[in-house]
Amino acid sequence: MTMDVNNFEDMNDTNNKNLTIRLFNVNKRYGGKFALKGINLDIEQGEFIFISGPSGAGKSTLLKVLYLAEKVSEGQILIEGMNLARISSSKLPFLRRRFGMVFQDFKLIPNRTVYENVALVLEAAGAKSSFVKKKVMQVLRTVGMDKKFKALPPTLSGGEQQRVAVARAVVGDPSIILADEPTGSLDSKSAQLILDFLMEYHKKGATVLIASHNLHLLQSTVRGRNVEISEGTINRTATML
Repeated sequence: MTMDVNNFEDMNDTNNKNLTIRLFNVNKRYGGKFALKGINLDIEQGEFIFISGPSGAGKSTLLKVLYLAEKVSEGQILIEGMNLARISSSKLPFLRRRFGMVFQDFKLIPNRTVYENVALVLEAAGAKSSFVKKKVMQVLRTVGMDKKFKALPPTLSGGEQQRVAVARAVVGDPSIILADEPTGSLDSKSAQLILDFLMEYHKKGATVLIASHNLHLLQSTVRGRNVEISEGTINRTATML
């Protein structure tokens, strides 16, 4: 099944003004193997989405194609009205500023301080140094890491590093936050703190997508919609109360 790109965009503009993300018949192959197959999904502005499924189900791949870390093999994706198939390389940095990314393995720069890791996001966007300092320290206070702003990531616990990673993800006030197994390597207390922080930014209006196999933890924490993936295909979607 195919759809004209222009018609797809028109559908978004006329009938789905509150949709932040749209995926239509998205496939992603590595060689001859499907990592994603026939993905159709609409996500409204301000939704909290849990992407669940076993290891290798395609959860991380789904986030990667949204963030354009990977390109789809077939299908169409719209992010806030922009068709990812048409976006130019010059506009890609501006699109990515709409995203905040949280990774399971933190991806902090080990020889940069906590402050520097978070500040890089704003500095890359060309923000003034006075604003950067104020904003970074404000966000670090929110996640409880302001007193360790001079620390290097290797000296921190896993939970502390993930708090810094959350601060880095949200410091640019993104409209969409993507979190790939953000609690996977953490103890239960640290995991709960990370989810609480993400919920705070959701309450401020961000659309949040969390990919995790730990559905029990998510169900016990917040309300949202569960998108269950298996072998690259969406099995079902359901509202979690």
